[in-house]
Amino acid sequence: MYDVMAIGNALVDHEYQLNDEQLIKTSLAKGTMTLASFDEQTQLLNEFKAQQIQPSKQSGGGSAANAMYAFSCLGGKSFYGCRVGDDEAGKFYLNDLNQAGVATSDQLSITHDGVTGSCVVAITPDGERTMQTYLGTSSDIQQANIDLDALSQSDWLYFEGYLAMSEALRPDLQKIRKQAIDNNTKIAVSFADPAVVNFGKEGLVEMLGEGVDTIFCNVDEAKLFTDAKDIKQAAQVLTNYCQLAVVTSGPDDTVICQRDKDGARHLTIVSPPTVDNAIDTNGAGDNYSGAFLYALTQGYSLQQCAQLAGHVASRIVQQFGPRLTSEQYQQIAQQILG
Repeated sequence: MYDVMAIGNALVDHEYQLNDEQLIKTSLAKGTMTLASFDEQTQLLNEFKAQQIQPSKQSGGGSAANAMYAFSCLGGKSFYGCRVGDDEAGKFYLNDLNQAGVATSDQLSITHDGVTGSCVVAITPDGERTMQTYLGTSSDIQQANIDLDALSQSDWLYFEGYLAMSEALRPDLQKIRKQAIDNNTKIAVSFADPAVVNFGKEGLVEMLGEGVDTIFCNVDEAKLFTDAKDIKQAAQVLTNYCQLAVVTSGPDDTVICQRDKDGARHLTIVSPPTVDNAIDTNGAGDNYSGAFLYALTQGYSLQQCAQLAGHVASRIVQQFGPRLTSEQYQQIAQQILG
């Protein structure tokens, strides 16, 4: 049995520390994620090499994978469905998850006709992250890569929003959703990035279907999706698509809106911990979702869920890379949940 099964892209992150001038030279839009072809990704990496800019860190990435990494290190049981190439990067990626306690299926995830995807993450001195992603074989993820037996044994199904932009998987999403619903498996969706809402909103609406249990997003994504003017209004509108909407806002208050059986909306406002020195926001939202969902599956209150998630995310932004050590996750859980 698993607490949650997640489906998402499998990407190896290559992190670079750039100043604003260097970032401008790349033509990447600061603070966003851009999809690239293999040639475009290779060109960008070669540009960095020519400027003698070395990566500061290489790690497993992918939005839902980061969330499940946090979830499992905190003590939850998770399974991750993805697609990687039969290459060193793919083996590194799956092994990295397995060591954190995230279950995977080599048989279904590894494909012999493609390369593992990669994400170039540029971190500027203000801590903002700008990404260029080559999905690689991950863009061809389909139902055949998903362990439906694991899904039938899971209490939750977690989708990352990037899947809404996957032409290969979109036709299968409704089948996977239906199996989850038939098994009384709850569904959570993370919007993952403003680019998903900007360029993949139709797929995102399909993913939400007739409604899911929980939506995770930040204030920019929430406003883009709902056309609301402020975070509280956006959170309330989101509950037209879910029972629980969790909307973060960086250093500002998180707004949680819960819709009860009678249709009434209830807001919970939680202030995140103060962070004096944010150096890298990569993975902060993913970790927030993973930590929040962990506490939720363990029966903690919404306030406690948000407090745990906020402390995990605040620790993430004070280091380079999208994941903490298992010991760090455990220390935070002990501090917040006791």
